[in-house]
Amino acid sequence: MSFSSEVKHEITTRDLTEGQIRAQLSGFMHLNASLRIADRSMQLQIEIANATIARQMFSLLKSRYDVDMELTVLKRQNLDKSNYFRLRIKEKAILILEDLGIYDTKGFRKVPLSMIVVQAPYAQSYLAGCFLASGSVNAPTKSNYHLELGANTEEMAKFLVKLMGRFGLEAKITQRRKKPIVYLKAADQIADFLKIVGAYNKTMEFEDIRIQRDFRNSLTRLDNCEVANEMKTIKAGNTQIDAIQALISHNRYNHLDQKLIEVGDLRMRYPDNSLNELLEIYYQETGTRISKSGLQHRFNKIIELSDKLEVGESND
Repeated sequence: MSFSSEVKHEITTRDLTEGQIRAQLSGFMHLNASLRIADRSMQLQIEIANATIARQMFSLLKSRYDVDMELTVLKRQNLDKSNYFRLRIKEKAILILEDLGIYDTKGFRKVPLSMIVVQAPYAQSYLAGCFLASGSVNAPTKSNYHLELGANTEEMAKFLVKLMGRFGLEAKITQRRKKPIVYLKAADQIADFLKIVGAYNKTMEFEDIRIQRDFRNSLTRLDNCEVANEMKTIKAGNTQIDAIQALISHNRYNHLDQKLIEVGDLRMRYPDNSLNELLEIYYQETGTRISKSGLQHRFNKIIELSDKLEVGESND
């Protein structure tokens, strides 16, 4: 079972008040129901990919409206031949849509009545219904965090963004196959959404995996930084040693200022040590403190004198 399916399964296990049932049905039906004429009557039809969600919708509709319904298991014609479920509500179609704030005297509403989501718990249940209808979320083990809700109109997408904004979520809208998609990319925002719609266990799992993953990534970045610093130290040390050896081979090293000879000898004895480590060794051996910039300046002077030797040779 995918992480999205597990989230949806947990949402269906929540106990709901009548107002929350109404809101969840409204969100789900608004995104996933169609009105049709059959047997000389108006009927509602819903197609659902998930058996748990099909049972949830059947149960909620039966509980609230006590209507005659038909649930059919069908098989897709694509390669995987997976099952899907068709739920037909054979009576009270218009009354149900009106009660859910989806339909009025002018026809289908582009967004639900404000009373459906007026209270925070109702708004949360509405978002849960929308997620059950058209939502998906990447598992936290994947390299990119992504949660989305499919919307049927631009107006509906903007409504969902505004509704999510009531809970501090900064959702954005994109287009896919000419349909608007409302999405979140930030991991903390996705975790908040999962908590808002009632998937508390999956929120904790998401956060736990995310924290572990981010911790490992931080360690990797730290290791890479340390490796880069180590390589930088080695490269700088080799440059300094090359300069010292060039001065020695030209019989110039022993004629340098004593301060330069001291740090030159130090580098020759400790070729792989960093400047900070050399500073500590220098203090232990001489009892004198010098700054890191002071030590670097002495090495730069040695390199400068070595470079002048090479320039002189090239002129000869």
